[in-house]
Amino acid sequence: MFEFHADSLSPAASAAAVRRSTGAAAGSPPPSGDPTAPPVVGRFNSTGPAPVLVLCDHATAYMPPVLGRLGLDPGQLGLHIAYDIGAADAARRLALRLDAPLLLAGWSRLIVDPNRDLDDPTLIPPVSDGVIIPGNCDLDPAERARRIAGYFDPYHRAIAAAVAGFRARGVAPAVISVHSFTPEMDGCARPWQIGILWDHDPRLPVPLLEALRRRPGLCIGDNLPYTGQDTTGGSIESHATPAGLPNVLLEFRQDLIDTAESAGRWADLVADDLLPILADPGLYRVEHHPRAR
Repeated sequence: MFEFHADSLSPAASAAAVRRSTGAAAGSPPPSGDPTAPPVVGRFNSTGPAPVLVLCDHATAYMPPVLGRLGLDPGQLGLHIAYDIGAADAARRLALRLDAPLLLAGWSRLIVDPNRDLDDPTLIPPVSDGVIIPGNCDLDPAERARRIAGYFDPYHRAIAAAVAGFRARGVAPAVISVHSFTPEMDGCARPWQIGILWDHDPRLPVPLLEALRRRPGLCIGDNLPYTGQDTTGGSIESHATPAGLPNVLLEFRQDLIDTAESAGRWADLVADDLLPILADPGLYRVEHHPRAR
């Protein structure tokens, strides 16, 4: 069994993890044909030995030129509607601290959101947080199918393959998904620095909530500002929950992680409390915690 250590990653270990990282795409090149595009599936610390898989569904605001920014101006692609600000930096740091592999979606969530059901109306949103997305309005079925086949499907195949790789080695991995949220919504301030989202499997979220709440000055959301108990089709709901794998979704407030340095600090804080939880070998087993009907 891999042994977790609660101290920070040493410079040597950090450098080794970076050397193991790769930006190689899973399978084919980006469907945009843009040679400067990030891979559809970004990979970081790919051979990290921890029995943990880290995910970042909304890692980038990348928009291929062929889509013409979906009719948005460049400034709008810097908003939360296009990606989870700071989440990729936080996820990379967390993956380094845990020495775990990380998968990142390499396109803007506005093209097609990988953290949605295929029949969810916000999968390819015509409007997001009050902003009209012209390139998503009156979308024809062929373009919808192209986006799903070119972006959504390869990402989910990569997650499924990563989980299958763990299971082939006799490991039931913990799955940790990293997101960010806006400090205000509909004129209401959101006081939480971090939100812990979970369904009915308490193995990771409950001890993590307890540990974080022991820290003075922190306001930690328990299924806030969103809930994990009524969602369907997300990466956690598709790959961790039905397989009975321990899981948690982390939501960092984006104004706290909007630089690589600040994202690293908050990821370190969470890692410090996660590492002792992940050190329990009893965590890594299949348990099903179905929702009440």
